[in-house]
Amino acid sequence: MVTKQSRTALALLALAISSFAIGTTEFISVGLLPLISEDLDISVTTAGLSVTLYAVGVTVGAPLLTALTSRVPRKTLLIAIMIIFILGNSLAASAGSIAMLLIARVISSFSHGVFMSIGSTIAADLVPEDRRASAIAMMFSGLTVATVTGVPLGTLLGQHMGWRTAFIAIAVIGVIALISNLLLIPNTLRKGNRTKLSEPFKVLKNGRLLLAFAITMLGYGGTFVVFTYLSPLLHDITGFKESTIAGILVLYGVAIAVGNIIGGKAANKKPLSALLVMFILQAVILLVLTFTAPYAAAALVTITLMGLLAFMNVPGLQMYVVLLAERYMPKSIDVVSALNISAFNAGIAIGAYVGGIITDELGLIHTPWIGAIMVLGAVALTAWSRSMENKDTKGKELKASA
Repeated sequence: MVTKQSRTALALLALAISSFAIGTTEFISVGLLPLISEDLDISVTTAGLSVTLYAVGVTVGAPLLTALTSRVPRKTLLIAIMIIFILGNSLAASAGSIAMLLIARVISSFSHGVFMSIGSTIAADLVPEDRRASAIAMMFSGLTVATVTGVPLGTLLGQHMGWRTAFIAIAVIGVIALISNLLLIPNTLRKGNRTKLSEPFKVLKNGRLLLAFAITMLGYGGTFVVFTYLSPLLHDITGFKESTIAGILVLYGVAIAVGNIIGGKAANKKPLSALLVMFILQAVILLVLTFTAPYAAAALVTITLMGLLAFMNVPGLQMYVVLLAERYMPKSIDVVSALNISAFNAGIAIGAYVGGIITDELGLIHTPWIGAIMVLGAVALTAWSRSMENKDTKGKELKASA
């Protein structure tokens, strides 16, 4: 007999499989850029638009599609998301031109935005209140596994069997996720809260939240000036063979997973202070990569440290935004969370686009220090936010003592 606890664990597994598929497709183009460039007879920079436009799709889609689908039953919406995901990746696998590939990537991105907005809510609803954090962590474990295994394995598959095969494999994982959701997610999930389409625009009128979104965009996006073009950088500048690059991406993924755990613990008490230190270290490592990239051993060490810091800021950024939402817009926490997902992906889009321009105009070796400048922008904004938070705290203390 299947217990309630077992059913819950299986439902969370279904969500984790879905997040694994979505996490893999988000960054798979990074490892496949040289192959796509060669096969479609386009520049690496043009191929890089497959990263940029995917991120733009998530940026726009996360808040707007979440609002538009707020009254759709959660399981129905989850099934629809995975069908769109499968269609998008199947279209990417059959793309004969860059235009078709970009359309396919945008279609896939729409499923990403909505899934990240509702996935954690569904996970939290499956368990008692005292286990919600663990349930959400279980759902997001699929993203972590994707960075460690999905993207490198997809890259390796693309190198040996063609880049389209990687998208076919992702579509197959999407089918597995769809079936898992159909069979394992209960039909008794609560309905979503009705959200007006104007709600995201109301949130954007709050200056403190806008500042937090800007920190997310610059701090998270700075690394993508380099990361988007990491495969050609490792091949053309450092001199690694294509077969070796997949292994380096595994190392990078492991570093991301470790950094994410460290970042979560570090940001528990004082997220802004922790973020300030993380961003400073991140900017320094990106700057150092400019000088170590031509040397294999030094480049490997620097890139590992870059991976360690790349996602370390994510828990702190998300936590700080939620704290601000609870303080200023408690009825719009879901929308605020969706907009921060948009900010993450706006950072990816800007970073990837800027990286493409730098690659064309100055060369790949210049992407790291340009990324460092972007992160330094986050350092300045974080310091400003921390200063305002300290003033708020002092003001409360003075009122309390009066």
